[in-house]
Amino acid sequence: MSTPSPTPAPETAQEFDYLVVGGGSAGAVVAARLSEDPAVTVGLIEAGPHDQHLDEVLTLSRWMELLESGYDWDYPLEEQENGNSFMRMARAKVLGGCSSHNSCIAFWAPAEDIDEWEEVHGAEGWNAETAFRLYQKLETNDDEGAHHGHDGPVHLMQIPDADPCGVALLEACEQAGIPRTPFNTGKTVVEGANFFQINRRPDGTRASASVSYLHPVADRSNLTVLHSTQARRVVVEDGRAVGVEVVDNAFGTARTVRARREVVVSAGAIDTPKLLMLSGIGPAEHLREVGVDVLVDSPGVGSHLQDHPEGVIQWEARKPMVTESTQWWEAGIFTRVDPDGDRPDLMMHYGSVNFDMHTYRQGYPTADNVFCLTPNVTHARSRGTVRLRSRDFRDKPRVDPRYFTDPEGYDMRIMTAGIRKAREIVAQSPLAEWAGRELFPGEDVQTDEQIADYVRRTHNTVYHPAGSCRMGPVDDAMSPLDPQLRVKGVRGLRVADASVMPELTTVNPNITVYMIGERAAELIAADAGDRAAAEDQAAVPTA
Repeated sequence: MSTPSPTPAPETAQEFDYLVVGGGSAGAVVAARLSEDPAVTVGLIEAGPHDQHLDEVLTLSRWMELLESGYDWDYPLEEQENGNSFMRMARAKVLGGCSSHNSCIAFWAPAEDIDEWEEVHGAEGWNAETAFRLYQKLETNDDEGAHHGHDGPVHLMQIPDADPCGVALLEACEQAGIPRTPFNTGKTVVEGANFFQINRRPDGTRASASVSYLHPVADRSNLTVLHSTQARRVVVEDGRAVGVEVVDNAFGTARTVRARREVVVSAGAIDTPKLLMLSGIGPAEHLREVGVDVLVDSPGVGSHLQDHPEGVIQWEARKPMVTESTQWWEAGIFTRVDPDGDRPDLMMHYGSVNFDMHTYRQGYPTADNVFCLTPNVTHARSRGTVRLRSRDFRDKPRVDPRYFTDPEGYDMRIMTAGIRKAREIVAQSPLAEWAGRELFPGEDVQTDEQIADYVRRTHNTVYHPAGSCRMGPVDDAMSPLDPQLRVKGVRGLRVADASVMPELTTVNPNITVYMIGERAAELIAADAGDRAAAEDQAAVPTA
């Protein structure tokens, strides 16, 4: 007698127990973890192509080729009143999302960041104890210490000391009072510099969410990846999310993929609020303005957009720079501008490549043999928005980060100090044989006003949008999600991606987005278990 399959066949090819929208940094994790239960079916909708045979995506050292490419949604920004309006917000259009598109700098967020989500912002259950447990669960780290995980799906490695200019930079940092300090030890680095850890496999393949979580289970019969399939709206019937309306191309015929249990939106900090608003969940006045019927008036959808604004300062190199690298941005520096606080307020990335994408058009000189530092504000206070351009899903959303608009001028003050700190570091003796002419902003740019003018015209982003669909207390009208990531006002609908963060992490957030996916899968599974237990209890006959 044959053994029955543990996976029930879906009622139709386009109906699943769980439907995840967005195969990115969190969505791939959610889909893979939920499908570990052979008793459920999971559908994963991804607008971009599969990444499995795309060498330019899988090879980490080629990541900069992907910016403004066909694998990038390449969202323009709204005119910035106090920032660089030429900027583009890169968002990946490929399986794995931004984890298939970024430089794979891998950080555990400081404990203080995650504890703040719970203690200050009311996201109950989101604390450092939970997060650190999940960081450990998800990683296989080449650091053999007991603090790290060694059997998780995501491979983390320490970048070796192979770049002599990078080594000289770290020596210069020590002379400037910033010690060489290991990252990801569980202790918050307030003053420290080092080569990064990155999520990369030994052969140079990026350990993206798709490579780490989806590729190994490609033959799992209860998991279906619907790539090259774009979501138009979440379908809600009688107050419950029951599916997603999708198309195979911009002019394709729409069809509905249905979900028996839950829909999880993991489309990222730009496209998640866009999809919710197209589905009638968002600020009522705005929805009416663009002709979308209001299902739930949720004013926090598309609000509280945060990012890490980034300046750049670059020098000609007196000696030949490296011609090979793991990913060309291999070291980081943390320090404080303001003396008090438990976290750094300034971070810099060190680049061994020319980074003139916003300076060249402004007339600054450029060169090929260069190195640069990119100071960024770890907890910028400016807040922006994501809004619909129209009710047409094909239109790119209005993305307005509102850089450097915080009333106290904090963000620009930290950035200005960051340019000065970069100069102080590079002036130390270990970099004397490396640092030639300062290409931009140039030695003649010295006053706070001159530096601020330069930053406004030339700054970039570290591509870390977050917080646009934040979780918070049940009674907080400006938090669209409760701490279980459930969308308020709609049953059977959750969000899991960077948009849920009440406050952006101090560090590069990608590994934290993996962690959010891990936590979301736990929450969903726990709810399913509670429902099953309740149904079993209800089925017990009473005396």
